[in-house]
Amino acid sequence: MEPGTEKRAVSGIIVLDKPRGPSSHQVTAWVRDMLEVPVGHSGTLDPQVSGVLVVMVGKAVRLAPVLLKQEKEYICLMRLHGDVADEDLMTVAEEFTGRIYQRPPRRSAVRRALRIRTIHAIEILDHRDGLVLFRVRCDAGTYIRSLCHHMGLALGVGAHMQELRRTRSGPADESEACTLFDLKDASVRAELGDPSALADLIRPMESVLEDVPKVVVRDTAVDALVHGAVLAGVGVLRVDPFKKGATVAVMTEQDELVCLGEALVGSSSFQPGDTGLVIAPRTVFLGRGAYPKCWHTRSGCDRQRDNHQ
Repeated sequence: MEPGTEKRAVSGIIVLDKPRGPSSHQVTAWVRDMLEVPVGHSGTLDPQVSGVLVVMVGKAVRLAPVLLKQEKEYICLMRLHGDVADEDLMTVAEEFTGRIYQRPPRRSAVRRALRIRTIHAIEILDHRDGLVLFRVRCDAGTYIRSLCHHMGLALGVGAHMQELRRTRSGPADESEACTLFDLKDASVRAELGDPSALADLIRPMESVLEDVPKVVVRDTAVDALVHGAVLAGVGVLRVDPFKKGATVAVMTEQDELVCLGEALVGSSSFQPGDTGLVIAPRTVFLGRGAYPKCWHTRSGCDRQRDNHQ
């Protein structure tokens, strides 16, 4: 294989530790230039915010509608504008846990429409000298800067966000993140003919779909799905619980992602092996020809499966 071709074939997920300074757009542009493939990211971080930036590489950019909705976790340093007792701080943290209204800050790039987001948990880690260190787990699209401002108002002293770091995005944790320097070193090694370091940094697409309901299908159903056919219950082996209209990940028996699909019925409405249409493919990831074509005759399916094996 010609040196350099290894990195142009990659698809998957890179969990980057974004530094303070560059924008998320700039960081993903650097990754694009390093790897010479299409890239995207699943959740913007402001230039002065560091931490987990999930970068989608190659075919994985099609996962954006799912990854952009995954919940996030941050460590925030908030500065209070007055003295506050610990018990009052704890009370306000509890009051802001749950569904809250937010309007994006003036400096944000999105329309400043009122929105509802859920704060799943706020954990106060430290409080001293007017500074509060806390961990927050929240919906995607939550503005921590606005959260600090509103908590300060509730405390009656005012507050602002001083520093912020994202520690988790969906299932991607900061402990798994690599730096831009790590990625550049791996990219250069791939150009020289050794793709092993780059392969270690690129996670399979399936690794970030832990919170997406799965539908495992028979090998005989795969080729029809990648050609756009709607999945019938007879092709299903097992399912996670999901509701009608949900986005589901259709998987092979070997745990490969075939496609993302829309549930035409809820999982409680059918059993694997039943007749009737259950999943409409919306975004296909697996290439055509990866599995034998099994949708003309039974005898033809058997012959092609034997050739595939």
